[in-house]
Amino acid sequence: MYGNWGHDVSTWGYVWLSASTVVFWVVIGLVAFAVVRAASRGPGRSQEPVAQPERLLAERFARGELDDDEYRRRIAVLRDNAPSAKGG
Repeated sequence: MYGNWGHDVSTWGYVWLSASTVVFWVVIGLVAFAVVRAASRGPGRSQEPVAQPERLLAERFARGELDDDEYRRRIAVLRDNAPSAKGG
């Protein structure tokens, strides 16, 4: 009474089902990774490291905003007050 109507899944059907499942979960994982990475950056955070004070002073000196004495004095203050490598 319940005969075979030709709707069985063939070997290629199982291969397609397995491959599409793997692709589906890889895409879901990549989307989740992208969302977590974007959320961890937060708004207004640049991808570049924070500019170093000495580099900023050098740029101001190059633009003529600081004279030679002022530049040397500020660099000396920065270097004298720099945190030590020992951490204490």
